[in-house]
Amino acid sequence: MIKLHDLEFEPYISEEEINAAIDKLAQELNKDYRDVTPVFLGVLNGSFMFASEVIKRFSGDCEVSFVKLGSYQGTQTTGNVKTLLGLNQSLKGKEVILLEDIVDTGNTLEEINEILEKEEVRNYEVASLFYKPEAYKKNFEIKYKGFEIPNKFIVGYGLDYDGLGRNLTQIYKRKEKIMTNLVLFGPPGAGKGTQADILKEKYKLVHISTGDVFRYNIKNETELGLSAKSYMDKGQLVPDEVTIKMLNAEVDKNEGANGFIFDGFPRTKAQADALAELLESKNTEVTGMIALEVEDEVLVKRLLERGKTSGRKDDADENVIRNRIKVYYDETAVLKEYYKKQDKYYGVNGVGSIEEINQRLSDVINKLQD
Repeated sequence: MIKLHDLEFEPYISEEEINAAIDKLAQELNKDYRDVTPVFLGVLNGSFMFASEVIKRFSGDCEVSFVKLGSYQGTQTTGNVKTLLGLNQSLKGKEVILLEDIVDTGNTLEEINEILEKEEVRNYEVASLFYKPEAYKKNFEIKYKGFEIPNKFIVGYGLDYDGLGRNLTQIYKRKEKIMTNLVLFGPPGAGKGTQADILKEKYKLVHISTGDVFRYNIKNETELGLSAKSYMDKGQLVPDEVTIKMLNAEVDKNEGANGFIFDGFPRTKAQADALAELLESKNTEVTGMIALEVEDEVLVKRLLERGKTSGRKDDADENVIRNRIKVYYDETAVLKEYYKKQDKYYGVNGVGSIEEINQRLSDVINKLQD
């Protein structure tokens, strides 16, 4: 394990594996260019280690230049004109091999492609030590690849994090944070909101209440909020697709979070599946569903007592309260079984002081984080 600036990195690809990949890539280049004198263009800063190793392994004649993508102010146009800094020879009619440390978005390649076309090269190919197919969105083919890797943050062998790590002879990836994602449930009067507020502070989690998210989007007239309101105004249920998009936006707002407390979602198996897909796209998952369990009579007593000061009509009518409790159990029965099958359901006694209940919840969460 190493630390660069504020981030920790763990070993990912060894020096031996890198050398083996470069050996294989160089063999392909020697085969394809055995009767040609190519021009190797190493793209700085990141490619210096990779480029030197490839060039050392090339058995034929070749020319070498190290370049960097730069720009200057155009004399006839506004804006910057892209150029290859360090290129001090004509490439017209030449076979060019562009040596890159890593290809991810392909934005740099797109710029260089335009420059090389203007240089009237005979042909050029890209050889990259690392290639991220998930991130690459351009059409230009990467013919020579050392490694195809997931879209992870890596350093070493020329790659840096804010200036550090280029000299490392193996590759390290950013240590991935194991997120704690809780689906928190509790019947009306169980104190779920109070406990969620405590837990989010205690474990540095982001509390996402579906009701709050809906209200925010509708009040601020976001595109999703207007869409949701159009259904609500007709007395229709908001489609799961709209709800999950709202949740996705909330998750994206909190990139790097330790995890999330999902409150009020999911309510159905389809929603649970949608939440699983959303979290999977972020390389994480639901850690557990935790449900506060309180006997009906205790809940009725709590809510009637709360109704004396809350001003809520649904807290003052016992029949309404009992119906709300029944609706809760009807809704959560499916989800209880859903998460039980995944060994992710945890029932917690919701009777006692706020501190006592919180300790029971914390015991479960601590166990999940071990």
